[in-house]
Formats: sequence, C-alpha cells, structure tokens
Amino acid sequence: MTGVRGVDADGVGVPGADVRGSGARGPGTRGRDARGAGGRDVGGREVAGRAPGTPDARTNAPVRAARPTAARPTRVRAAPVRRLVLGLLAAAVLAGCTSGPTEAAPGTTGTPNDPAASGSTATATPDPAPSRGAPTPTPEGTLLVADFGSDTVTFVDPGQGGSGRNGGAIASVEVGTAPYGLVVGEDGRAWVATAEGVAVVDTRRRTRLALIPYETETGPVTTGEYRGGGMGIALAPDGRHVYVGVNVPGGNGTLEVIDTATREVTGVAGVGRRPFDVDVSPDGREVYATNHDSFDVTAVDADTLGTRSMEVAPYGTEGGLGSWLKPHYAVVRPQDGRLLLPFEGERLAVLDPRDGTVTIEPMTADTHQHGAALAPDGTLLVVGTGPIGSADEGPSLTVRAPDGEERIVPLEGPHEDVAVSADGNTAYVTGGFTRDGYWNGITVVELDKLDNADARARPNGEKNKPIRLAAGNRPLGIAIL
Repeated sequence: MTGVRGVDADGVGVPGADVRGSGARGPGTRGRDARGAGGRDVGGREVAGRAPGTPDARTNAPVRAARPTAARPTRVRAAPVRRLVLGLLAAAVLAGCTSGPTEAAPGTTGTPNDPAASGSTATATPDPAPSRGAPTPTPEGTLLVADFGSDTVTFVDPGQGGSGRNGGAIASVEVGTAPYGLVVGEDGRAWVATAEGVAVVDTRRRTRLALIPYETETGPVTTGEYRGGGMGIALAPDGRHVYVGVNVPGGNGTLEVIDTATREVTGVAGVGRRPFDVDVSPDGREVYATNHDSFDVTAVDADTLGTRSMEVAPYGTEGGLGSWLKPHYAVVRPQDGRLLLPFEGERLAVLDPRDGTVTIEPMTADTHQHGAALAPDGTLLVVGTGPIGSADEGPSLTVRAPDGEERIVPLEGPHEDVAVSADGNTAYVTGGFTRDGYWNGITVVELDKLDNADARARPNGEKNKPIRLAAGNRPLGIAIL
C-alpha cells in the first residue's frame, strides 16, 4: 500500500510532507518508513527544551509539593435589628414557597449537602457561573460534553431510551477557556480540564463551584489544538484525588494532583509532551499519562509521585514531532491492569506497566484513531477520525470483542472521543475532533443492534443507522451522568 501524508494531525504543525513508505504488509501492518520531521509549533516557534520550572519527565526525582495559600478571613458586618427581623420574616415566607434542591449562589464554593463545601479552597477560585438552563435536577443518563470550541460544558438529553431520537441540549455552564477532558465522580461533581484550570461543576444543579488554577506555568491562556493547560483527566478509584495532564507548549508536560475535598493542588509530577490522556490503575496505586508528542506513557506513583517512562511506538519514533504515528488515548484493562493503546486502525499496543513491555495485536479499521473506552463486558470501542493517507479508510467506530473480533461502524465525518452506557448497549461519540472537519454534535451508535460483522461491506439497515444528535460546540470529552 502506498500513500502520502501531510503534517501530523495531532502533533505540532510541521512544514513539508510525511510520506508513507511502501512494501508488503501482513495483518495489521503498513509500510511506513519515510516520515516528515519537524521542530516548529503552529506559531512557527522552535520546539525544544522545556518550560522553566517544569519537572523533567525522564527523571525519577520526587515531585515538588504545591504551594498552598492561606484563605483570607471574611468580615461579617452586623445588621441593624429592624433589618434583621424583616429579613427573617421574608426568608420564612420564601421558604414556604420553595421545594427541592437549590442552585449554588454566585460567590459560594459549595452547595447544600456537598460534603466538600466546608473544605479549604485556598487555591480555588470560587466563581460559579450560573446555569443557563432550568434549575430542575439533571436527569440520570444525561450526557455531559466539554465544548472545546467555547468555554462551556453542555448537558445533553440522549433522547428516547438513550437512542438519540428526539434528544438535544438541555443547558450549558461556563467552566473556562477551551475545555478538553472531563470526569465525573459518584457524588455528581464533574472535573473539567480547561486552559485556565480545572473547573468543578455540580452536575445535579448545573452550576460551576470553583476553578482551580494550575501550579504549572503554561504561558498565556489560548485556544486551539496546541493550547497550554489541562488535557487528559482522571479520578482515583476512591474519589479522593483528581489527576490532570497539563500541556506546556514547547516542552514537557506535568501531572497535577488535586485533593477533591479541599480542591487544592497537592503535588506535581513531570511527564512527557502533550499528555492527551490520563488513566489510573485498578488499585489506584499508579497513574498513567499518555504523552502524544514523546511517544510514551509516564507511570506516576500515586503516593510518592515518582515517575518512570515507557515507550509505546509500534511504528518507531522516526519523524519526531512531525510523525502521525503517536499514542493518543488509552484504556486500562481491569482484569490485568494492562493499557490498551490503538494505532491507525492497524495495531493495538498492549502495554504491561509492570515492566514496560509492549505486545501488538492486529486491528482492521485502517484509519487514524483517537478516543477509546471499555464496555462493561470488556468490549473495546475506538474512534477512527478518518484518513491521513490516500489509501486509508474513513471515520469509524471500532467495536472490538475481548476475543479480538471487530465490527467497524462508519461515521459521518471526524470524531474524537467515546463513552458507553452502563448496560453496554449504546455508544456516544463526540464530533468535536482536535483538527478541522469537526461538527457540533454526538453520534449515537446502538451497539446491541449491529447486525453484521463488517458494516462497511454491508451497511446496517436504515433503522439501525447511527443517529446524529446536534449538541455542544466542538465537543471533545464526554461522560454519562
């Protein structure tokens, strides 16, 4: 197979072309020996070194602790007695007219019945943005997407039976510039990685509770694919910590640790370049940053924050920043703790984090791939963003059974990430994509109604065709509430 590639669709923009080599290919392989090299970002700046003060991802040195700041005392002014009495009478009347949960008032850092509301918020900005939707509680099963093209997250009704039919946006909540990844805890709080910091959102009341600034210096707040700030984000199994990968343009990134009770950054570890994705081991002892531009995964000890780097480069690292063939997203297989990283719809890299060994399994979608998720039964879902060469296939969703059998569902246009329902029957694929060609919506795929092994060869009937649900603004990260 032969083909020609341009600059990396996900890495730093590089002048020139990336040329795919030719040659015989076996199952899951492709001739790829000539690749473009690069050393400039989209602004034309030389890419080298790391930002001042950024820990080196190649060392095992313990990380520096975050710099806590003391909360300023609040002055309380006594009200005149007459005003106080009138205020109490008015409050009593209003209390008799209200029922159900209340939205967080502007300027507060917590909500009623929020166990973390009394915790320290020394490093958080308690500036909740009011919800644009109705104050009724958010229904279970609602979708939450990060609007990378805006400064919001959007709550989306998945439609009848979660099928996408008659669904649509419910409300949007401002969170910060260019939100990327998000994760939701059992307490209903969402943690959203933005260019400015990690936003904390009460998903039940659709209210932002706080914005936690990064300890890492990332430069000016910008938008677009190469912006600095948070990218991948994950929650510890016990819910006590959030881990966010922070991109530092032109250098190595960091992993920041946030205490979910106090909403403070409690530690920082050095990782590789552009930490697209963050995952946590089943036992919570290690955190994994998938570093797109350095072809590796950084394992971070959750207790000591010591680090070790493991290369994951099934096609090699030739071409550097200009290569297309870099890791994007990973999932952790619960039964053995191995990481699954899809590449190009051809190779599934299986990383054993205990010793860093990588084994390769063949894939069949033959398309550039990004987001991944695991269904409850172990089925792997992988988003194909579309061709990067003339011989590649179009956008798709790979549905890979635990035994390796794959079904390929065509998608209309590039997509980015995927979430799967608790029963494993429905996949929700975001249309945002990190490059041009995105669309503002979610594609809904009913997995339990796929009626053949290869939908490209014999497409599903019209009634089983994926449903496009318009919602959000260039949505990337997604979660099901």
